[in-house]
Amino acid sequence: MPPPRTRGTALRQRLAELRGPGVPAKALDARALAALAANPGCKRRALLDGAGVNKAVLAGALGSPSAFGQSQFALTRGNAFEAKVKADGGAELLRLVHERLDPGAEPPASAGVPDLTASGPEGRTARTALALREATGPAHGTWTLLDHPMLALEVAGSPAFLEPDAVVVHPDGTWTVVEIKSFPMLDGSADPAKVGAAARQAAVYVLALEEVAARLDPAPKVRHRVLLVCPKDFSNLPTASAVDVRKQRAVTSRQLARLTRVQDIADALPEGVCFSPELPAEQLTAAVAAVPATYAPECLAACELAFHCRDRARAAGAVTSLGRSVRADLGGLSRVDDVLAAARGEAGDPEDPAVAALRRAALLRAEALGAMCP
Repeated sequence: MPPPRTRGTALRQRLAELRGPGVPAKALDARALAALAANPGCKRRALLDGAGVNKAVLAGALGSPSAFGQSQFALTRGNAFEAKVKADGGAELLRLVHERLDPGAEPPASAGVPDLTASGPEGRTARTALALREATGPAHGTWTLLDHPMLALEVAGSPAFLEPDAVVVHPDGTWTVVEIKSFPMLDGSADPAKVGAAARQAAVYVLALEEVAARLDPAPKVRHRVLLVCPKDFSNLPTASAVDVRKQRAVTSRQLARLTRVQDIADALPEGVCFSPELPAEQLTAAVAAVPATYAPECLAACELAFHCRDRARAAGAVTSLGRSVRADLGGLSRVDDVLAAARGEAGDPEDPAVAALRRAALLRAEALGAMCP
C-alpha cells in the first residue's frame, strides 16, 4: 500500500502536472526570486516560478519571445570586473568592506579564503556552511572571504541553490553579503533602478544566510547593510557603497511565504490547466490567461512573459499598462475607456477625487488647445 500523500507531496505533484509530463522544473535563482519581490501582487509569476515553469520557453511558445537577460558582452565585462575586484586574495574587496561597513575593526592585512570546492550544489552548500561555522568560531577573530559560496533557500517546498558573489565574515563574527555589478557608480551614486534590483537580489542572499546562521549556536548576526561594488565613474577601478536591504528583505520574505502557498492559486485554476510548451498555442494561451497577472512596465526588465502580458493588458485597455503610479492615481478606474469617459464627463462620480482631477485636466487641456488655435 503506497504511503499517504502529505500536503508537501501533493503540492509537488500538482506543480509537476502544471509543468506537463516529463518537463523538468527550472531552478529558481536569486535574480528570479528578487524579481518576485519587484511585483509581489502578480499571481501568474508566483505560480509559474513556484511550479518551476521555464518562462522564456513558455513566452516563445506563446508567440511573444522574450529579450530578457544580459548580453554576452555584459557578462564578459562583468566577469572581468569581478576578477579584478577579487584579485590578490580579495585585498581590495576587503578594504572596501572595512572602509564602508566596519571602519572600527582591525584593518584586513590578511584574510582567510577557504576552499569551497565540493561535488554538486548540495555538497557546495554543506561546504559553505562548514566554512562559515569555522570562520565564526571563538578561535577566530580575523577576516574571512568566501568567494562564490553556495546557499540554499526553500521555495515552494524545494531547495533553490543561490550563489552570491561573495560573503565576508568580520572579525566580530558578523556576516556581510557582497554584490559586484558592472554598471558604473558616477560621483558616488548609481542608477537607482539598477541599485534597487541589486538590493533585492542581495536581500535574497541575506535571507538564505540567516537560515545558515540560525543553525549555529550562538547564531551569528547577518548584517542588513550589504556592500555594492561597482566601477568608479568611467574607469575600471572598483568603488563601493553600503546599501540597507531591510525593506527588500521584508518584501522578499513575505513573497517567498506566499510562494509556499501556491497550492491556493493552483486550486483556483480550471481542471486540466497545463503550461507545457508542447501544447497548441491556443490552449497554452488559455492556460496562461487563467492565472491573474498584474502587469506593469517595470516587468519588461524583470520577467520573460512581460511582452505577452503587456499585449494582453493593452488589448484589455488596462491602465496598469501605463504604470503603477498612474494606476494608483486613478483609484477605481481600471480601464482606459473608463478614464476617458470620466474625463469627458460621460461617466464617473463627480465626487470621486480621481474623476474630478480628470475633468479638471481635460478642461485645462481644452483651454490650452483653444488658446493655441484662435
